Amino acid sequence: MFTIKPESVFTITGIRTPRLLATLGEDKSRFSSAQEIQNYAGLSPVTERSGQKSWVHWRWQCSKFVRQSFIEWASKSVGQSYWAGIYYAQQKAKGNSHQSAVRALAYKWVRILFRCWKTGKAYDESKYLKALKEKGSPLLVVEKAC
Repeated sequence: MFTIKPESVFTITGIRTPRLLATLGEDKSRFSSAQEIQNYAGLSPVTERSGQKSWVHWRWQCSKFVRQSFIEWASKSVGQSYWAGIYYAQQKAKGNSHQSAVRALAYKWVRILFRCWKTGKAYDESKYLKALKEKGSPLLVVEKAC
C-alpha cells in the first residue's frame, strides 16, 4: 500500500496521480534520493565538457512519459499552489520559456514529493510555506500595501 496520502500533494492534478504513484512504486529502496528521481524523469540538467568548453542541456536519456507526467503535474500546480505560482513567475521574469520554467518547477516538486514518499507524511502547503518563511526564501514575496 502506498504511504503517500493521495489527498495531499497529488490532488493538485487529479488524473496524473496514478502516473506519479506508478513512477515511485511501493519499494522505497528503489530511489535513495530525490536526485535519482529527477534524473530518471529527465528533469535534472546535464553538463557536458569537452576541452575548455562546457554546455548544459536537458536529459535526453530518460523516460519521456514520466518526464511529461511531472511537467504536466507542475504546470497544473501553478494555479493551485501559492509558492508554485510565485516560482513560475520568477522563472519567467528571468527570461525562461514556459517549458523551462515548468521543468524547473517540476524539479522542485520532486524534492517535496520524495520527502512525502519516504516519510509517509502528507504534503501540507501551510507547513511548507512556514518553512520557506523561516528560511527567508525569496518565494515568499510579500506585496507592500499602497
